[in-house]
Amino acid sequence: MQHATETIRHSLAPATQGYVLGVDIGGTNLRLALASRKGRIVSRLCTTTVGTRNPEDVLRQIVDGADIMLQEQGLGRQHLRCIGAGAPGITDVDNGVVVATSYLFGWKDVPLARLLEEALHVPAAIDNDVNLATLAEGWAGTAKGETDFVFLAVGTGIGAGIMLRGALLRGKDWLAGEIGYMVVPGTSEAPDAPGIPGALERVSGGEGIRTVWGEHCSARGMKQSPEVTTAEIFELARNGDEFSQSIVEQCATPLAYAIHNMALVLNVPLVVMGGSVGTNPMYLSAVRAALQRRSHRSTPVLGASGLDRDAQLIGAVRLAMSKLADRQR
Repeated sequence: MQHATETIRHSLAPATQGYVLGVDIGGTNLRLALASRKGRIVSRLCTTTVGTRNPEDVLRQIVDGADIMLQEQGLGRQHLRCIGAGAPGITDVDNGVVVATSYLFGWKDVPLARLLEEALHVPAAIDNDVNLATLAEGWAGTAKGETDFVFLAVGTGIGAGIMLRGALLRGKDWLAGEIGYMVVPGTSEAPDAPGIPGALERVSGGEGIRTVWGEHCSARGMKQSPEVTTAEIFELARNGDEFSQSIVEQCATPLAYAIHNMALVLNVPLVVMGGSVGTNPMYLSAVRAALQRRSHRSTPVLGASGLDRDAQLIGAVRLAMSKLADRQR
């Protein structure tokens, strides 16, 4: 197993206290964190999932990674008490099943919680990655202390985690927060199709911004690099390129409309932007400006994630802590 990132060592609490494992399963990377029952992370590990995305291979990587971190801390499996794991996609939390995901090929109705419990012989809980990031932001991030807020994960696509009265809103079919499919002014009204990003994602997500930029370049007869990244578009805008600034504003506006609509329905005081695109200062500023143009007494404060790329992993640790506490009541 590739041991690709840092292992962080701290003086440990007594081993009898036990530890929890947080797991963040991504489309290209698997990240693990070993933490005390109070959430203090003592070790981290990251490895690739490229080429090993089927459930059996990923499960084996999780088990191997857990063993590596436990051994490095002088611990055995008997010191592990619970697992919290997140995957990108629709997740049946009650039954511990990853129903479907577009980022992990071959994952459909995968009983992930049961597989983890059978492999490591401890209780396991799962949720989707955006909900885990929401948990983390409310526990230790920008939304700490807030009982009502929305977390927006804006990367390649767009998803939302909704926290109301201190509890995650998941919906009847676990689809609450799939705002990438929201239709607002500036998005396509064409019906959704399998495998195609949603209307809002196609203009306001990372790939959508690149697409809009490319379309406008072609319309103007401008030469462009096919390898241009969203981050590079933001940098051009930051450096005063008016064309790029107009694209950023155009793409930010539909997302601001979506936030405005969510605030009207949910009446939350805070929306936290996360993800590689959502936390970019240029994009965050553009979304905030567009939102202020729709000023309403229910308009929420728009903030950036306080945990950045660690949000999902910290949320997985928090999920494991909650599962363990529930089992011991």
